[in-house]
Formats: sequence, structure tokens, C-alpha cells
Amino acid sequence: MVKLFRCEICGDPYIGESAPDNCPFCGAHKPHIKESGEAKAEFDLELNGKDKVNAEKALGVEVSNATFYACASEKSEDEYGRLLFKALKKVEAEHASIWKKILKLESVPEGSETCAQTNSENLAESHARETRAIEFYKKAAEESQNPRIKEIFQALVEIEKDHLVFSRNV
Repeated sequence: MVKLFRCEICGDPYIGESAPDNCPFCGAHKPHIKESGEAKAEFDLELNGKDKVNAEKALGVEVSNATFYACASEKSEDEYGRLLFKALKKVEAEHASIWKKILKLESVPEGSETCAQTNSENLAESHARETRAIEFYKKAAEESQNPRIKEIFQALVEIEKDHLVFSRNV
């Protein structure tokens, strides 16, 4: 029987017979995907000063990464690279939309990142970007006193670690 599920990290709905292993929108792992009536996806949060600074920085990281991946997809040398970078762009853009909601912004700012001409150089840059994001999100999760902000940062650590698989051997 088909059911309606919702990701507790990005808030997006998913229709299927069972919860997917990862959110098809933000990449959150299965424990964050619940039947819609049970899911709690709150974005109207009161942020203390540190959480606001970290949320603004996270938005910048995600916008930068989404823009970088869009560029890498356009310049890719092959279909696999185009698809990989396009998928990563969509996930990073979804992460930016999470922070947009939390920061109560009307839109996600535009990025202006460039990329290299080869997949190998872009995969190396991808690895560096994902590694920096993971370290920042770990630190931000530790610093947060807000359980929801902490949950989002911890989920993003898991998701960004998944992305390292594609650039590990570059």
C-alpha cells in the first residue's frame, strides 16, 4: 500500500510503499523519514546568536557547493560526471533551502562559484568541500543548545560523509 512519508530534516514529502533509505531530496538517512503524521519537521525556530551565525555560515557553504556542482556538471567530460555533479547540486541546493527556512529568508542567495575543466580536478575540489563542511557541521552541532538545530547539523554530517564516496580515490 502506498503511503505518504516526510523527511524530518528538509520537510519534503515522499510517496511510496515504504520509506526510502535516503531522502530523495536532501539525502537524510532513513531514521529521519517517517510517515507524514508522525514526522516532526520544524523550521520556525528561535536561534541564539551562535546558532544564527552557524546557520548563516551553513547557508553560505551550501549555496557555494550547489553553485560549484552546477558548474562541474556543465563542464563534465562524460555523462557519469554530469549526472553525479547534477545530483550533488540538487542535494546541496536542498540543504540551502533548509537554512533559508530556518533563517526566514524569502529566497536562497545566488552563488558565484567556478570549477575546473576536468572531472578529476572537480572531484578533488568536491572532496575538499565536503570535508570542510563535515568538520564545520560537527563543530556547529556540538556548539548548539537547540535540539532541532543540533539534529539538522548531525544529519548533514551523515549526508556529506556519503558524498565523500565519490571522491575518495581521486
